[in-house]
Amino acid sequence: MSRDKNLKEDWEQLLNILSANFGDGEILNLDAIIYLIGVQELGQGAKEFKKDDKVNLMHIAICRLLEPFGYYEFDFFDNEGWPHYKVLEELPTLKSGEQTVLMKEAIVLYFKKNELI
Repeated sequence: MSRDKNLKEDWEQLLNILSANFGDGEILNLDAIIYLIGVQELGQGAKEFKKDDKVNLMHIAICRLLEPFGYYEFDFFDNEGWPHYKVLEELPTLKSGEQTVLMKEAIVLYFKKNELI
């Protein structure tokens, strides 16, 4: 089976699981899944976040997701418990579709490591 077909099947399975648990009857989009990962990685549970915090949560998620690919490395937790990452390698210039595929691959890998799929 090809890599693309495996990714598509894994992504659909993950999307169904996450949407059933967090989508309130809607299919989650990529940004919503990244946000959920950020909340998970912060580890402070579900609560109301300010707009700036939501952006920071997505940044945490992206850093965590791209860490196994060698782009980021965990650095430290600040006094409020927020994780910080350092850049190891600049991301290559990618077209929109390529960015989406990279993030889907990273998300599938993340949930496989956490044994959701």
